[in-house]
Amino acid sequence: MSVEPYREITFDKEGDGPAGQSAALAALARQGVTDLVMLAHGWNSSPSGATRLCSDFFEPFPGLLAPGIEAGYAGVIWPSMMFTGEPVPDYRALVTVLPEKEPVLDRLTELLVTTPAEERAFAEFGSLLRELTDVVAGADGEGVAAGSGEPLPAFLVADPVEVCALFTEALEADTTAPATTAAGAGAGAVPVEGFGGGLGRYWKGAREVLRQATYYVMKKRAGRVGASGLGPLLGEVARAAPGLRVHLVGHSMGARLVAHALGGLPSGARPVASVTLLQGAFSHYAFAARLPHDPGRSGSLRDMQSRVRGPLVACYSRHDAALRVMYPLASRLARDSESFGPADGLLGSDDPRWGAIGHDGVRAVPGTVVRTLAAALREGVPASGCVSVDTADVVRSHSDICRPELARVVVSAARVGR
Repeated sequence: MSVEPYREITFDKEGDGPAGQSAALAALARQGVTDLVMLAHGWNSSPSGATRLCSDFFEPFPGLLAPGIEAGYAGVIWPSMMFTGEPVPDYRALVTVLPEKEPVLDRLTELLVTTPAEERAFAEFGSLLRELTDVVAGADGEGVAAGSGEPLPAFLVADPVEVCALFTEALEADTTAPATTAAGAGAGAVPVEGFGGGLGRYWKGAREVLRQATYYVMKKRAGRVGASGLGPLLGEVARAAPGLRVHLVGHSMGARLVAHALGGLPSGARPVASVTLLQGAFSHYAFAARLPHDPGRSGSLRDMQSRVRGPLVACYSRHDAALRVMYPLASRLARDSESFGPADGLLGSDDPRWGAIGHDGVRAVPGTVVRTLAAALREGVPASGCVSVDTADVVRSHSDICRPELARVVVSAARVGR
């Protein structure tokens, strides 16, 4: 680890963690730590990968801190899966975060490697996706998540050929998307150019459909871990060490996790001094009191920025292909509650409703300040409220966050810099 003192906070998929974690963080205050910076990773295939990310991200911090500031660091490690615009990961690695679904993942991987050009293979693919995500398709073609009764993403219950075709067309229309290999990294991998014509061509989109299915699972998981795990833990830290200032940082789906942690804070607890969201994979309307396309509704995190003593900063980049192309498509197909309108069909149209906070910043929150990265580094960020910082000058892809400039933004938000 590049910094000390460093602690790792771990949660399972329900937001439960080992006993004593809050006490370990509170103990840092007794050792002289004034400010605790906590980073929640995004979709990662292993805890060790998350630890490496924390080490790389935190490395510039000691040289940026003002005299008298004693910082501590923590990684928030949760069972997740990587989702980037870079080469497609080995889907078999999903077993590490969904071990109970191993037989399903084995067959999904087989289909994605062999790419059979038959409609019944796509039907099986759709059935396996529903099994993977615990979706029960109803007779009305809608369906519910098993045991929850919540509405289902349309792409999980719609015609799988149509859905895979849609994703294929989106990938081919995005000329910035890099060439990737199919679901097997290593032996059996299928190059993009290896897809044939006819239905076989749509397995290219099917790979992305599987990623979006895991996105659906991890989206729910990140919110649950934040609200049921990290939020209550921070409340315990606040009771034991009321003077400790906590600065939350989240990348991708980890940004969703730390944002939902604000909702999980106990009543009256305000330990969070700043929040910085890096390429956040959730709606840019999440904090809105009124949705522009439906003023009678609000974002899922309405006014949660008020639970932060300092600023809530959203760093965004137009170069993030995952959030620019695939996130809007997934949100549209998932009937995202902050975006979907009653007149929308499965395919919808290009529309600001589908945007991610990591693509264009905080939207529909009055008073939000927008800064270029150069201005934020030169002048700092405001002391409170929502702030959007355009980091496209340094962030060139979804996972491109280990940059000293981003560390400086976090330090500025935390009010601990030189």
